[in-house]
Amino acid sequence: MLDDTLLKKSGDLYGESLELYEKIRKGSAKGFSKEIKELSKRYNSIKKTASEIEEYNKTLKEITELESLAEAETDGALLRMEEEELAALREKAEEISKVIKDFFYPKENIEDKDILLEIRAATGGEEAALFALDLFKMYNKYALGKNFRFEVISMSPSAAGGIKEVIVSVKGAGANRLLRYESGVHRVQRIPATETQGRVHTSAATVAVMQEAEEIDLKIEPEDLRIDVYRSSGHGGQSVNTTDSAVRVTHIPTGMVVTCQDEKSQHKNKAKALRILRSRLLSKIEADKKSQEALNRKSMVGTGDRSEKIRTYNFPQGRITDHRAGITLHKLSQIMDGNLDELLVPLSKYFESRQAQQ
Repeated sequence: MLDDTLLKKSGDLYGESLELYEKIRKGSAKGFSKEIKELSKRYNSIKKTASEIEEYNKTLKEITELESLAEAETDGALLRMEEEELAALREKAEEISKVIKDFFYPKENIEDKDILLEIRAATGGEEAALFALDLFKMYNKYALGKNFRFEVISMSPSAAGGIKEVIVSVKGAGANRLLRYESGVHRVQRIPATETQGRVHTSAATVAVMQEAEEIDLKIEPEDLRIDVYRSSGHGGQSVNTTDSAVRVTHIPTGMVVTCQDEKSQHKNKAKALRILRSRLLSKIEADKKSQEALNRKSMVGTGDRSEKIRTYNFPQGRITDHRAGITLHKLSQIMDGNLDELLVPLSKYFESRQAQQ
């Protein structure tokens, strides 16, 4: 059954559904608008639960009325019938209450959530940037094999052909479930192409996995943003665009800054920057609510120092080790070629088992 807190939440939600229905009904008569579209999204997201709340309240009323009848009943046969009906109604109310509880305290449907995957070169200079590129290719191949949609949102190349930073959108059932534990410092041990004496170098890249937030998930007030535009530039600072198409978006309350210059259109760069900002802010909000899960970017990737590693890619030995779950595989070439399931599936099971024990 629902406790007092959930009864109040349920009452508020049911009232909201009635209010939304009226607003949509009256507003639709004047034509379809962005406001009606947003109201309809919210209404559609709660109307099924509102209907369950209505049925729950109706069932509680029937239980109360039948309990009163049973208390005054003197006929034994009728009393047994009423008690059987009461048991059925209570079971029905319990089942409905579970549905309502799942709405307010949902079990995370991790498989259906899209994510933003951010890879950054960390300790190690150009070798770190080349490793970041290797990680990007690895995840790209994995996504293609899984039929995930893999879309580059923003990319900053390095001078030697590596990647300083890349942000991609990954969409598809199971993407978040399989990739959400990739956040952290990835360490590589190998002989760089520029190394003349055959010495093994150690460098690192960071990975951050963020749930992609939609506008309905997180509304950002226009007055909380400072948007600057400037001319895009390439390597060495040379102009690559003759118009001020690059965009820098600053979220004033948090000081969070996102820049985007990949597109020639200022409008498209702004949309991409806001897309990234919204997801980073949602991660920060979730981190504030569940600090132990460390979902905000800074906690996920740390400082980029090699000592904070979650995984080591040892090329001379062909070995990959995830230090959190103690998983070691001597299949590094296959992993880098996008065959990640042998690593990611047991890793997901390891963390899911830990969460179940908490």
